[in-house]
Amino acid sequence: MATKRVVVAGGSGFLGSRICRSAVARGWSVTSLSRSGEPRWDAISSSPERPSWASSVEWARADMLKPESYKPFLSGATAVVHTMGIILEADYKGVVQGREPIISGLQRAFSSSKLGSQNPLQRREGEPLKAKERDGQLTYELMNRDSAIALAQETSNEHVPTFVFISAAAGAPVLPSRYITTKREAETTISTTIPELRSIFIRAPFMYDSSRKFTLPIALGGFIGSQFNELLGNRLDFLGTMVTKPFQVDMVGEAVVEAMEDESVRGAVGTKKIEALATSAWRKSML
Repeated sequence: MATKRVVVAGGSGFLGSRICRSAVARGWSVTSLSRSGEPRWDAISSSPERPSWASSVEWARADMLKPESYKPFLSGATAVVHTMGIILEADYKGVVQGREPIISGLQRAFSSSKLGSQNPLQRREGEPLKAKERDGQLTYELMNRDSAIALAQETSNEHVPTFVFISAAAGAPVLPSRYITTKREAETTISTTIPELRSIFIRAPFMYDSSRKFTLPIALGGFIGSQFNELLGNRLDFLGTMVTKPFQVDMVGEAVVEAMEDESVRGAVGTKKIEALATSAWRKSML
């Protein structure tokens, strides 16, 4: 049987690197795409040392806004995974870091809409995405929506059968609503305009790991919030990720690879299904 091959856009990141590791463990051929190539290991793990599995990954450099830079890597792949995205836009970061006036910064950050790129569905094949906001700002529309649609389109053009998009379980009151709406828009557009793809939308909750210390107190808050919400009959669902059980990032990585291998999985994959996929992956590893 031919070796399965996966291309992970954002494979040098927090979740992307776990997907790469899990795929290597399953015998997949793995290519990671990112601007940096191979990651700085102390930024995504508890050690600065290169792990042994990393030698089995092709750490390629590519710009996800420039399809011509990544198209050559898609040919012959079994699956493509989009893990790119932003949680905070520049305006919000500027306010938090004290670089932008609070009122004007928050008004812009929480505006009901911003520009992404040109319509990614009307691009010529391989045409780059052009940021339409002032100063070329990386917006939710550009990174969470348009880059995913463009990658799905190029994936289909290269006749790759499976596309996985790392979406989100919910938004949060502390984030602009566009964080989650742009991800849902990407899901809808990909599933309706590229039906020939087996598209999988992993609606992951907040992810944590001991190698990223700042994620631990946030995760603890999520655990407490989810328990409290359950006691109240889910009346606090409007708080989104603040009352959604967080997942260990390795578990989500395992679930993504299990979803790729299970041909019956397609469409939106919620938190309960993610847990089930991760459990299935764990059982297979015990055989």
